[in-house]
This record gives sequence, structure tokens and C-alpha cells, in this order.
Amino acid sequence: MITPSEVYPIGRIGRTHGIKGEVYFFFDDDVFDRVEADYLVLEIDGILVPFFMEEYRFHGNNSALVKFCDIDTQERAKELTNCNVFFPYSLTDNDPENISFAQIKGFQLINADSGKAVGIIQGIDDSTINILFEVPTDKGDTILIPANDDLIEDIDTQARTITIHIPDGLLNL
Repeated sequence: MITPSEVYPIGRIGRTHGIKGEVYFFFDDDVFDRVEADYLVLEIDGILVPFFMEEYRFHGNNSALVKFCDIDTQERAKELTNCNVFFPYSLTDNDPENISFAQIKGFQLINADSGKAVGIIQGIDDSTINILFEVPTDKGDTILIPANDDLIEDIDTQARTITIHIPDGLLNL
């Protein structure tokens, strides 16, 4: 059984396409540019299920038409619409230089200056030119930490940690 800690979210299945089982796949990760994969993991009724791809073709920058094995009718394809899509960490290249923002959600953020854990990255705010890690606090607030390359000291994909120099006073806000 696939567990949530073994995968990370990369997109969602949209509507069907045609009558032979193709679906639109909307993705927000460039995983297809970095690694080859035979399957994707879909969340069906809360369970992570691998689906092998028969073929896919890009349909713009953030979408593809996907034909999964054994999904041969429009009716079967409709069962997959609106499913969240995940990618296994085990198939990624684990190269810290090419890691995607989708991959680092769930990583532990470590303060390089104190060596202490700050929290778990729950999201990435990329709505402005300055990318920010969203890290919830024990008080229920969210700290926004700059995800600047100059501040990041180390990314350990095996331990799922990011060691970063946090600007003075930021944790006290």
C-alpha cells in the first residue's frame, strides 16, 4: 500500500477527452521534464492507487492528455475526474539542484544558525517574485520564510530537511 509520505502532489485529473478513456491531467510540477515514469498515483476515495500510463501527450504548458492502461471507455475515465494526482519520491532524481517546490512540501525546515527545527513546510507562496515557505506555528499562525537560494544552506532529500539562514527577528514576529 502506498502511504502519503511516499508521494507528493503534482496535479489533478480534469474532464474526459473523447470516448476511448483519455483524461485531461492538469499539473503544477515539471516532473515530466526531469524523470521518466510509467505510472502516476491517483487518490481514489482516500486511497493512493498507482495507474500505469499507456500514453500521454502534452496539451499546453500545464496540462496533458493521458490514457491510462485498462481505462478504455469514457465511463471508466469519468470515474477518475477530479482525482488528485501524486508522484512517488522514489522515482524522482533526488537532486537538490533540481528539486521542485511541489517536492519540498512536508520537508522539515531547520534554522541554520541555531540548529533547531522551525517547522514543517506546508505550502509555497509564489504569488510574488519573492518565493516564501509557509510554515505553521504551534500558536496556529503561519510564518513566511524567504525561499531565497542565498539563505538556503542545505537540502537533504533523504532526510527531507532544508537548512536555512533565517533573517534576524523573523521568527519573533
